[in-house]
Amino acid sequence: MTMTRQKADALQALEDTSSSVRLRAALAVGTAPDPRFVGTLVERCAVEPEFFVRDMLTWALTRHPVSLTLPALLREVRSERAQARSQALHTLSKIGDRQAWPAITQELLSDADDEVARSAWRAAVVLVPGGEESALATVLATQLGRGERETQLSLSQALVALGEVIGPALHTATTVSDPRVRAHALATQGLLRDPDAGFESAIEEAKRVVALTGAPRTDDENRADR
Repeated sequence: MTMTRQKADALQALEDTSSSVRLRAALAVGTAPDPRFVGTLVERCAVEPEFFVRDMLTWALTRHPVSLTLPALLREVRSERAQARSQALHTLSKIGDRQAWPAITQELLSDADDEVARSAWRAAVVLVPGGEESALATVLATQLGRGERETQLSLSQALVALGEVIGPALHTATTVSDPRVRAHALATQGLLRDPDAGFESAIEEAKRVVALTGAPRTDDENRADR
């Protein structure tokens, strides 16, 4: 089967210097799915500089059969290129096929690149099999206190999406010595109680609580007072 001139032009346009041309090309490819597009779409996700074009590339991939997209995306999450890992994880979260769950490793959930880690957190919440939510919450809680406000918000949202099972992991995090971790855990507890509460106010209130209560006492300190 030969590729039509129109489809060949669309594939070529994905590499155009104009972002608007690339956006239209991704839309066209998704509108008329073709198995031969998958490899190019995945490759473009790894290098496309514009967020809105990457999002259209992801949409185009979701329009193709999972049997074709899943193997290619699973290879990408192991890429040395951070954007390739991040966008592949984002696309897997949009496809939502739980066959991808084994690829969401602890290494990805704690990736040194914040964008990769954030994508991994979102994908994990979507793909986690029933019964494994508590274990996932425990792993995610190890990332509390990480990064700037946007990264912390993403982690809190991922944890809250898991529901009440995150309670024990958050409680443990409120007892550690690191004030950033304690504040982030307290803010996430607040969001779990009231999902409509803003993260900004929740984290500021949590910081005040941490500052007022000071560092948690160790078991040795408690025994010394008896």
